[in-house]
Amino acid sequence: MNADRNKQLIRQRVIHHLCKRTVVFSVCFFMLCSCASNKKKSIKNGIPDNCFEDGSPIVNADTCFDGRDTVLFTFGGDIMSHRPNFSMKEYDSIYNDISPFLKESDLAFANLESPVDDLLPYSSYPNFNIHHGYPDAAIQAGFNVFSLANNHANDQKLDGIKGTVHYFKNKMADTASTARPVYACGLKTNANDPLTYQLIDVKGWKILFVAITEILNRNDYASYIDLFRPNQKQRALLIQKIKTLREMNPCDLFILSIHCSDPEYVTSIAESQREFYLTLLNNGVDVVWANHPHVAKSWEAVGSKQNGKVSKIIFFALGNTISGQRWQPSFSEPEAAHDSTGDGYLVQVRFEKDKNGIHIVWINPVLITTYITPSYGFVIKKLDDSFINSLEQSDQKKWSHYLNDRKILMENTKGTTLWQ
Repeated sequence: MNADRNKQLIRQRVIHHLCKRTVVFSVCFFMLCSCASNKKKSIKNGIPDNCFEDGSPIVNADTCFDGRDTVLFTFGGDIMSHRPNFSMKEYDSIYNDISPFLKESDLAFANLESPVDDLLPYSSYPNFNIHHGYPDAAIQAGFNVFSLANNHANDQKLDGIKGTVHYFKNKMADTASTARPVYACGLKTNANDPLTYQLIDVKGWKILFVAITEILNRNDYASYIDLFRPNQKQRALLIQKIKTLREMNPCDLFILSIHCSDPEYVTSIAESQREFYLTLLNNGVDVVWANHPHVAKSWEAVGSKQNGKVSKIIFFALGNTISGQRWQPSFSEPEAAHDSTGDGYLVQVRFEKDKNGIHIVWINPVLITTYITPSYGFVIKKLDDSFINSLEQSDQKKWSHYLNDRKILMENTKGTTLWQ
């Protein structure tokens, strides 16, 4: 009965979708930015008119913000390395469809959920390991800020931790003087070292980045990982360290990656976790970027009633950016819970700095999916009508119908605005 009801629901949503385009983010948020009367360019929903083409925003046009001090960030989810992923011959092909999109952003964030150790063999779940070529492809595609603190960080024990630290230290050194430096944190060089962090300078903005995990699959070498258990004592300690770190490192934005203790494959948001994230925002954090469930959850922008501007945001989970978890799609039941592990979001956030402070002027969520090619390649595609139509035209009707239903289901995941 439940399966029939779900299928009927999808059919209803398809009909509704054909009649009215789903709004992906709360329209009221885009009413936040007003255009000063002395500006020659008018503003539509917070974006200048010349940023629109056929009613759609042009994402990569920095000229749309002439005379405005802004930075553009993209937040992704989990980069997983299951056997179908690392068995591919060309890792670059994973990211071909999203690479131009990533490189539009000044910083692009991802959670790398595997040790990187060339001296150990590739390994899939439950104990991951990859070689340098796998993260190299993500970096080449445009990801350049990585969280390394997660429940798989010590899958290969101390050798894996040290191998990962070694890889990223070399990568950060090699790219430091390039146009797109790489940054990563969450793992320590020595046991019980202080909380790791990165202070990033981009376009004259100071960005403080910290990555922590609330969970580990095992306790081996936990002293080498930025770990804060989800209990009252540990959370109080984290808040104190955050406050101290921000005081010692004056910055424009503080971005905190949390590999959260939420259950996997569950899209609901626990009120206790939400309250904790709001507490973090009230103690110096500007962006809480959480992951771990392997499915996408809604996000929440936080604004001030006094000035009518949004300045902070919480991502409760953005799902998998790439994985092999949906290696057998449920074509006949696209609403199956595990099928959500194949879809996620990349969310662009543009921050502006002006005489009134720093605030968010634009949020652009882009739905993505892991598509399995006829040659069994697992690649990331933007899950939009254009891709779905291309599958239909290339006689991949099973995929086109399945992903059309998945798209409609995923569009129920959207952002809201909290006014305080």
